[in-house]
Amino acid sequence: MSLEARNGRPSRGARVFSARGLYAIVDVTSLAARRIDPVAFAEAVLGAKPVALQVRAKSSSRAELVALLRALAPACRVADVPLVCNDDLDAALLGGADMLHLGQDDAPVAAVRARAPQLPLGLSTHDLDQLERALAFEPAYVAFGPLFPTRSKTDASPVVGLDGLARAKERVVAAEPRTPLVGIGGIDLERAPSVAPLADAGAVISDLLLDGLDGVTRRASLLHEALGGRAHNPEDSQQERA
Repeated sequence: MSLEARNGRPSRGARVFSARGLYAIVDVTSLAARRIDPVAFAEAVLGAKPVALQVRAKSSSRAELVALLRALAPACRVADVPLVCNDDLDAALLGGADMLHLGQDDAPVAAVRARAPQLPLGLSTHDLDQLERALAFEPAYVAFGPLFPTRSKTDASPVVGLDGLARAKERVVAAEPRTPLVGIGGIDLERAPSVAPLADAGAVISDLLLDGLDGVTRRASLLHEALGGRAHNPEDSQQERA
């Protein structure tokens, strides 16, 4: 049974990986260090039509996170890009997020499903045992990594590399239902082409910021294509928003 059928209503989150490419992460802490406004950054990323936009705000209050999600939700709807909230179920519900992403140290999946059975979930995993347990919950997607050393986390799990991602792909391909796989950790424009054959999408934080705010849409577009996504003309997004 599909996620949409289980929940009784269509969901953009449930359809998030009908396409391949960039899973963009708006990391509020990283942006604050560079004095970049998260709304302006997110709107620039949306010009590339990524497969999803996640808001990660570990150092923000719940009220701040809810306000940010509410600010981004209309632009995500216009772009038809699912809005994902990291970690905080209450913020996801109050802020109008389409999905919730949970890490290994976040709230238990069963408890989240009990409170919000309609909300699609994405789950982070760092080894094959964790992947097996995550697949049993039939999430909207599973994330696996870190694939490479990452600058975005000081407490990152051991690097699994492309070989680890290949083994994860074998497992998700064999699973029923087929769960989309997202590579995470240290993915940049140079590494993205090696990730694309092994994952449905690749999550990126730091590499989106290399060219400053003015270069975000172009950088996101290049990453999206390198990760297997369909090329998108940023001018199309401007016309859609007009």
